[in-house]
Amino acid sequence: MTVRFCFARTLCLALILGAAGLAPALAQDDPAPPAKQQKKLPEAPAKLPKADRTKNLDFLFGALKAAPDEDSAKHVEARIWAIWLQTPSDTAALLMARAKAAVDAQKVDVAIKLLDAVIKLRPDYIEAWNRRATLYYMQNDYARSLADIREVLIREPRHFGALAGLGMIMQDVGDEKRALEAYRKALAINPHLEKIPDQVKALTEKVEGRDI
Repeated sequence: MTVRFCFARTLCLALILGAAGLAPALAQDDPAPPAKQQKKLPEAPAKLPKADRTKNLDFLFGALKAAPDEDSAKHVEARIWAIWLQTPSDTAALLMARAKAAVDAQKVDVAIKLLDAVIKLRPDYIEAWNRRATLYYMQNDYARSLADIREVLIREPRHFGALAGLGMIMQDVGDEKRALEAYRKALAINPHLEKIPDQVKALTEKVEGRDI
């Protein structure tokens, strides 16, 4: 496993999972910051009618692009994740909680089966597709991971985590042109994504050549 491949694994987890709470269980290469430095993310808002949810997301994505600094951007990003994480039913919430517990216990196959059940129950719930895509990626099952990322992006084309994950997979399989395209789309939505600008710069030089 190359150094770049290890980096891609960890970064993909952080971006696809976002504030989902699963990343620490699988990406243990990076130690957690001291407790006093950790900031509690905003709680998911109460369930909202679909129209209000869409309106809120539209506003937050606009605020994300206009954020004047990293701290402001991270606050807005956390609120976007909070809305994405809202479960559509009590049953889905229970299954998602059990899936997280399975991941925490390193039982990825069990977590995938639980996410299968969520998706069958509520195929409109984006986060179930997103989490399953991440777990398939960790199992090197790129075909299934890409299929789930596609489902995420059909439902939410602005899902910068899924776009970044798509870029990671494309890099892993050696399709640097498509990786660059995915990263650029992710940055167009969320200009404050960590480390992705460095990936874009490196890939631009490789794919398009250096400016003369």
